[in-house]
Amino acid sequence: MTDEATVDIETINKVMWSIPNALCLIGSRSGDEWNGMTQSWVSQVSMAPVLIAISVDAHAVTNRLIREGGAFSVNLWDQADTRVFVKFSKPAVREGDTLNSRPIRIGVTGTPVFAEAVAFIECRVVNTVELGSHALFIGEVVDAGFHDGREGTPVAAMSDTRMKYGGVLRKGHTKQG
Repeated sequence: MTDEATVDIETINKVMWSIPNALCLIGSRSGDEWNGMTQSWVSQVSMAPVLIAISVDAHAVTNRLIREGGAFSVNLWDQADTRVFVKFSKPAVREGDTLNSRPIRIGVTGTPVFAEAVAFIECRVVNTVELGSHALFIGEVVDAGFHDGREGTPVAAMSDTRMKYGGVLRKGHTKQG
């Protein structure tokens, strides 16, 4: 057995940023408080039942809203419209039935679902795992679909932007979304 190698932070970041990740908006709600958050750490983790996992910063508004509301939505976005993600890197502003001026509808779980998304997945939280800087929310899919016949539209990935999230905490990393 060999000693663990020491890998420099820059290499860890570059490798982590190379993992292909979808880029989407997470909808969350607790009572009258709604939020939308840019998210890249999302994955299906079970087929029976169908479970989705998202990892959310422990200090984020979205983390609190998912804990209190017990549900979240995953909103897959058009690859051609990645500018939306910059506005949702901070807590969203709710005005009527919009978050950051993007129209939403209330889904079956009570969470906001973005009307402009290519597709959506709604989940009820079935398990939460504390993982240091983040919490992993595992949700059972209770509703999903495509908007306006958009099935087949290429959806955004982290690699479609200049955004980078992952690796190790960096100077200036904020914990808000």
